[in-house]
Amino acid sequence: MSDPVRLDIWLDIACLFKTRSEAQRECKVGRVSVNGVVAKPHRELRVGDELVISRPAGRKQLIVVRGLADIHIARTEARALYEDRTPLPSAAEVESRQLERVFRAINKPVKRLDRRNQRNVAKRKWTT
Repeated sequence: MSDPVRLDIWLDIACLFKTRSEAQRECKVGRVSVNGVVAKPHRELRVGDELVISRPAGRKQLIVVRGLADIHIARTEARALYEDRTPLPSAAEVESRQLERVFRAINKPVKRLDRRNQRNVAKRKWTT
């Protein structure tokens, strides 16, 4: 287990992403950095490496690698593979997230028109 492990495999095993392909995609886009350098999915990870994962809404997750595994293990054991040093969100961040949730709930997308109404809208659009 002291041998280096691919970054995308470790991210999947440590349950930081749902699937390995999702971890690969996030690495390729540049949302994962190891020791301050943007990392590709095939980068070898070692104990002590520091990861920064960019999450939605501008949040950053800070992770320190404490163990390596190259096969799937139970989720409770997988949490022992890393130490999460992400700072707690400030009161302003918590409030902005709550407001964003409320805003999304209020502005739900409009239901799609049925076929007859779509035709009527198209007729009005092209005849005027």
